[in-house]
Amino acid sequence: MPVDHVLPVPAGLSLPEAAALPEVACTVWSNLVMEAGLSRGETVLIHGGSSGIGTLAIQVASSLGARVIVTAGSQEKLRACADLGAEVLINYRDEDFVEKVKSATEGRGADVILDVVGAKYLEQNVRALAPDGRLVVIGLIGGRKAEVDLGALLVKRGRIIATSLRSRSDEAKSTIVRQTREALWDAFGPDQADPMRLIVHSRYPLEDAAQAHHEMETSTHIGKILLDVSS
Repeated sequence: MPVDHVLPVPAGLSLPEAAALPEVACTVWSNLVMEAGLSRGETVLIHGGSSGIGTLAIQVASSLGARVIVTAGSQEKLRACADLGAEVLINYRDEDFVEKVKSATEGRGADVILDVVGAKYLEQNVRALAPDGRLVVIGLIGGRKAEVDLGALLVKRGRIIATSLRSRSDEAKSTIVRQTREALWDAFGPDQADPMRLIVHSRYPLEDAAQAHHEMETSTHIGKILLDVSS
């Protein structure tokens, strides 16, 4: 591994916890800030707010002074999101997130949308965007192919940004790692008044990897599921 891609263990985290942080933190910082330019006073919609990425994205967006709206699939997950700083909570199983976003923003929409779903949500995401909004697609769990109303996108001057960490050059990854470390690493320190938290739902020894995958497939977890090789 290039030395520029290596990160130290943040103060206050164990080595197994720290191992779960770099990809999540780099994903959140590079997409919310470096790609979408989320800034103070803006509204961000985070799909999958109770996921490993979502739980950190809520905290990062809140620390930037943004208003956070999240979707999740249960009241327990939404309560966890609220505890991390989310202000508007949407249960995607029985609520229309477009209408909820419009209602919460007086019809304006979200300035930034962080989406792990992909095709299934594309049309709704465009409708939920504010003027000059940025839709950042980082996952495809809802499919790869979809049609989009380009007229609606043009009227809003909206942007669709699709990104991946792993396909980038070593130089690009180094830039992301450096900026993520500078922006976030100290925020996990125990000496912080309100430190960021890495949310860990469960831990499994490596030989129980199949059980860990089963728990992820049931989608009942909040935050990260760790495989601990040290045990």
